[in-house]
Amino acid sequence: MPFDPPLNSLGFAKPPAQTRVLVAMSGGVDSSVVAAELAAQGYDVVGVTLQLYDHGAALAKKGACCAGRDIHDARRVAEEMGFPHYVLDYESQFRDAVIDEFADAYLAGATPIPCIRCNEKVKFRDLLETARDLGADCMATGHYIQRQLGPQGPELHRGADPVRDQSYFLFSTTPEQLDFLRFPLGHLRSKAETRALAARYGLSVADKPDSQDICFVPDGDYARVIEKLRPGAAEPGKIVDTEGRVLGRHDGVIHYTIGQRRGLGIGGLTEPLYVVRLDPEARRVIVGPKSALATRVVPLREINWLGDAPFTARAEWEVSVKLRSTRPPAPALLRPLSDTEAEVVLLAPEEGVSPGQACVFYEIEGSRVLGGGWIWKGR
Repeated sequence: MPFDPPLNSLGFAKPPAQTRVLVAMSGGVDSSVVAAELAAQGYDVVGVTLQLYDHGAALAKKGACCAGRDIHDARRVAEEMGFPHYVLDYESQFRDAVIDEFADAYLAGATPIPCIRCNEKVKFRDLLETARDLGADCMATGHYIQRQLGPQGPELHRGADPVRDQSYFLFSTTPEQLDFLRFPLGHLRSKAETRALAARYGLSVADKPDSQDICFVPDGDYARVIEKLRPGAAEPGKIVDTEGRVLGRHDGVIHYTIGQRRGLGIGGLTEPLYVVRLDPEARRVIVGPKSALATRVVPLREINWLGDAPFTARAEWEVSVKLRSTRPPAPALLRPLSDTEAEVVLLAPEEGVSPGQACVFYEIEGSRVLGGGWIWKGR
C-alpha cells in the first residue's frame, strides 16, 4: 500500500521546511506572532508588508496599520526570527480600490468600511497573487477568524474569542481565496495569549498597542480626509425633519452619519432628534425621533455566499446577521433576489442601519460564516 505522509500544521503533506508560507505582516503583534510561530515550527516563511499610502506624515502617529513605524517593526521581527522580509509598494492599488471608493461613498451619503475593501481588493486579491508568484503554498495572516475543513472544503468560522472575532471584516473572502489562506490565531481565546506568545519569542512588538483607527484616517476625522481628497465636498445645506420642515443649517453632509444625535446644532427641541437619512444631492440632513431609525428590511447587493448549497437554491434562509461589527448576531430571514442581491428581514428591528455598511450572515447554531453583502439603499 502506498504511504500517505502526515499533514503538517498548515494542512500540507510535506515537511514544514518544504512548505513556503507568505505572512502578511502589518507590523503589529498579531501578524508578528504568526510569522514568528511558523518560523519556529520550521516553515519556509516569507514576510511581506504593504506600503499602502504615503507614510511620511504618519511616522510619529501610533495606531495606523501600515505607517512607516509599522514597516520598521515588521522588518525587525523578521530579523529577530531569521526569515526574509519585503516591503511592497501598493499605494496605487490601495488608492484606486479603497481610498477613492471610501471618499465617493461618503459623498453619496453612505458610511463605508474601508477595512473590508482592503482585505477584499488588496490583501486577499493582489497580495495573494503575489504569494502565488513567489511560489508560496499558502498565505497566513493575523486575523482572528478560523478556517475549518468541512465536507465540501474549507469553511470560514468565527474566531474563538468573541471579543476579537474579525469575521465581520472578512465576509467577502471567496472559497478560492479561503483554500489558499491560513489564520493561525483564530483558535486563541484572548489577546493575552497572543502577547504571551510574542513574549515567548522575544519579539520587540510584544507590548505594542493595538491599532484603532482606519490607517489613512489617523485621527478619526473622516470629514477632513474627504475634504482633502475631494475639494469642495463640504457644501452647506439644510437640516430638515421627516416632513421637510427646515430646522437648521449644516456645513456639509459629510460631517454626519446615520444615527448621530450629538453635534446637530438644533436648539429648542422638545425631544431628542437623530440623523435618520442623508440626501447628498439636495444637500439635506434629515432628522427624526429615535423610532424613525428602526429598520426591519435591509436590501443588499454584492453578495458573497459561502454556504454549501447554491445561494438561490432556497426562497429564504434562516440565519443570524450582523449589521455592525460590535453588535451580536441577530436572527433574520435571508431572501435571495439573484446570485448577488438579496433582502434581509430582521425578526426584531435595528436602529442606525446605513448604506455602505456590511451585513454578514452566520449559521443560527454554530460558528460558521455563511457570507454577507453590502447595504446599498435606505428604507
